[in-house]
Amino acid sequence: MREQNVIALPRAASRVRGFAATHRQLIGDALLVIAILSFTVPTTVLDLSFSLFGPIPDWIEILVEVITVGTLLIRRRTALPMIISTVVCAVLTGQIVPMAFAAYSMTAENKVRHWQLVGIPLVVAGALVDFVSPGTDNFLYLCVIRALTLVYLPALVGTWVRGYRGMIGELRAGVRERERQAASLERRKIARELHDTVTHAVTTMVLNAGIIQTSREFDEVARVAASIEDKGVQALAELRELLTVLRREDDRPPAATRARSIPHLVEEADATGMRVDLQYDLPEAGLPTQVGHACYRVVQEGLNNVRKHAPCSDVRVVCETCDDVVKISVVNGGDGGPPALGFRLPNSGHGLAGLAERVALLNGRLDIGPTAEGGFELTARIPLPDEGAASALETPGGESAAAGA
Repeated sequence: MREQNVIALPRAASRVRGFAATHRQLIGDALLVIAILSFTVPTTVLDLSFSLFGPIPDWIEILVEVITVGTLLIRRRTALPMIISTVVCAVLTGQIVPMAFAAYSMTAENKVRHWQLVGIPLVVAGALVDFVSPGTDNFLYLCVIRALTLVYLPALVGTWVRGYRGMIGELRAGVRERERQAASLERRKIARELHDTVTHAVTTMVLNAGIIQTSREFDEVARVAASIEDKGVQALAELRELLTVLRREDDRPPAATRARSIPHLVEEADATGMRVDLQYDLPEAGLPTQVGHACYRVVQEGLNNVRKHAPCSDVRVVCETCDDVVKISVVNGGDGGPPALGFRLPNSGHGLAGLAERVALLNGRLDIGPTAEGGFELTARIPLPDEGAASALETPGGESAAAGA
């Protein structure tokens, strides 16, 4: 029984906190009503109130006080009833405290444009009530000073509260916008990775399947079938690594998609019947991981486009560094003829766009266009970051320098 009570207490506290968070304005209004009525009604009941127009029945005073509280509850919609009712309440009952709430609300809720002028009637009413009050010192200038303090000090506090609320609102809006932008960037990043991984693997498998259909030699069929199996296994491994990257804190790309894997891409292209000449002159170590990953994706996308549009053309892949700039180019001769399986390899249009975004994120440039010989050229130029800016470097062993540290 005691354990059940111990468990029930945190649940009750959680429910109370949830109700307070979702009904904050309602709770504030209820406390305001209780505070004002607790201050005004007992004064009337104990016959301590007074009026500028002589004695009036208690029930009229209580009715005026209740109406004044009601107008305070609608202060977020309009301020005029609240201002009028608090002045009437002060004149008929001698209660000037509601005017302080009215002065605060008309600036905090931003419902009065020229609140400095609107506060003048409140000051006049407050000074008159204070001057004729039985317990006052009957010094008019002191009554005016007290009325000014009673009205304009809460009004100034209200302006500060309004500015604070506006600042908090802008900060929250900025946080929401940054969260939206971050989510959008992550979605685009995931889309790029999935496109590059899946498109390359599926394109290779489809072309190999086409070779099987046209081949008459059993050994050739077996070799191509094994290539399809290997490519499927590799694609699954890359997807598994990609999902692992998405679940961890850092953003290092999968190990199979680094610059050192570019020769393997060329070997795969040769296996599908393409004629690819590779000039690989990138350093074995010291290349930033993200730069190496981008180089791999440039070559991968370039070879995929050649497979789709000119699979029989000669292709030249150049990977080199010059003046702290990595240059990756994929150029086909344009003499390959129409693709045999082009109708089965639809063009999504996302590959080059995603590749341009990937290169731009590294402060690089992607040039795409036809060559003078009638072929097509895809060239990426990516500057190498400073030593202090490179968070992770490729090593010949396969892991980044940051990971091995």
